[in-house]
Amino acid sequence: MSTWTMRATGALALTCALAATAIGQDAHAGGKSQGELQAALRRLDELYRSESSIARIEMTVETKRRSRTVRMRALTRGKDRALIVIESPARDKGTATLRVEKNLWNYLPRIARTIRIPPSAMLSPWMGSDFTNDDLVRASSYADDFHATAATDAPDNEGKLVRLDAKAKTVGLWKRIDITFNGDLTLPRRAHYFDRRMRHARTLVFDQVRVVDGHRIPTRMTLTPVGKPGKRTVMRYLDIDFDAEVPPGTFSLQRLERAR
Repeated sequence: MSTWTMRATGALALTCALAATAIGQDAHAGGKSQGELQAALRRLDELYRSESSIARIEMTVETKRRSRTVRMRALTRGKDRALIVIESPARDKGTATLRVEKNLWNYLPRIARTIRIPPSAMLSPWMGSDFTNDDLVRASSYADDFHATAATDAPDNEGKLVRLDAKAKTVGLWKRIDITFNGDLTLPRRAHYFDRRMRHARTLVFDQVRVVDGHRIPTRMTLTPVGKPGKRTVMRYLDIDFDAEVPPGTFSLQRLERAR
């Protein structure tokens, strides 16, 4: 099972101070202060969630030979609780993923078994897609795990290009992420992910922006891995109820195994 990943070098105090100065200069050169960049990352972290939410999502995994689509219901509460339940196709119905703080479990109805996902598997694919477990339950944070070091005009006048570098404490796949936002940094348009060897590994495109339950969001995300022709995963938000009533008891192993 997979989905939405993250985690690059330590430095001496003097080096950090110099770097912070350079960062501030880069941000100012792009017309955006460091505070504005950090606020943009916070908005990105919160783009599809609120204090609680219920969403219906459609995910299509495409390869050269075939395509398959699953529909799911996602319930969240705060930043560290999520329950995702597959509703279709019939063969996958009831398959579910539960996140409580840093713990993750999958329930497989075919064998009536709950499996705890170890931290080492957070970066593994979810449901055979190009998204990872970490992507899906959003255990990582752009604002907390990365530092914005520049804001420059994006190519083709697409908006503002913001470079994110993984903080020293961050553990994960990505050393750097380049995100193109719209001009006022309120919506993402495109993100390029670079692995620990600084190889371009995947591109995530955000589009089909519309207002859903009072929130203006991109309702489609297309994730394309580099070096895998014909392969991509498209995720569409069909509906989101922000600040929905989601009881705390929703996020339990008992509820996971009863999910339908």
